[in-house]
Amino acid sequence: MTKWTATDIPSQRGRTAIVTGTGGLGYFDALELARAGGDVILAGRSRAKGEQAVAQILGAVPGAVVRFEELDLASLSSVAAFADRLRDQHDAIDLLINNAGVMVPPRRTESADGFELQFATNYLGHFALTARLLPLLRAGTAPRVVSLSSVAARSGRINVADLNSEARYVPMAAYSQSKLACLMFALEFQRRSEAAGWGVTSIAAHPGVARTDLLHNAPGKRSMMGIARSLLWFLFQPAAQGALPTLFAATAAAAHAGGYYGPDRLSETRGHPAPAKIPDQALDPEVAARLWETSETLTGLTLGGATPLPMRTVGS
Repeated sequence: MTKWTATDIPSQRGRTAIVTGTGGLGYFDALELARAGGDVILAGRSRAKGEQAVAQILGAVPGAVVRFEELDLASLSSVAAFADRLRDQHDAIDLLINNAGVMVPPRRTESADGFELQFATNYLGHFALTARLLPLLRAGTAPRVVSLSSVAARSGRINVADLNSEARYVPMAAYSQSKLACLMFALEFQRRSEAAGWGVTSIAAHPGVARTDLLHNAPGKRSMMGIARSLLWFLFQPAAQGALPTLFAATAAAAHAGGYYGPDRLSETRGHPAPAKIPDQALDPEVAARLWETSETLTGLTLGGATPLPMRTVGS
């Protein structure tokens, strides 16, 4: 594969894209999609940060079509409200980038719905968002869903009996599980899209080791991880570079349905987009099916179905 960069993004004119997460990778995803002519919706929790990101994009790309919408992925009611607004505003969505995330809070924290925060934000909220936006995606032109995984997925394990990390909370283990779940969701979505004729392409990507604020935001700047992120910044590639595998998966004709893309150098920690190695545990179809079914139960949504189901909590 040639050294693909953001200048290789094909024209996105006439395409509507949603990117979750207003900083770091999400910001650069939105910036480059807007630069390529796309109609971009940047979605996140903080209106102040979202509007600042939009202002920065407009400063870099005068005339860009970009706006902010509030979305808290740790709240299923916020996901539902966001999807309702989008259905009122749009007849179709062409691209959904499930990017937003939190990383290794030192203490177990629960979402508004009672789920462990990393599992809720990184995975379950995006599952619910994709389910609610599927009708708009199916109406799109060559629609794609890109789900963000991580090199941490290599050490992840799906504990279906304790997805909520109630029995034991280890911050990095919970993060790795959530990112493995994102990858397995992307692969399972593609299988189900093909089987059901949804016409939506699902692809996964990861950024390698990128210079974002994830480690500053959750564990904190004074944590060991936060200090390492600050002092050893040169070990992290720039966020703009880390966004390239996602942008490749989202726009490149060479990106394959059901594929997984990451950086091409130093064990996929930095470089240009290339096919990434899928961990063996992500290829277990039985675990993938159980994770999918459990996710439908926890969110009360049948992905591809017509009506929401009654929502249940973990353990019920």
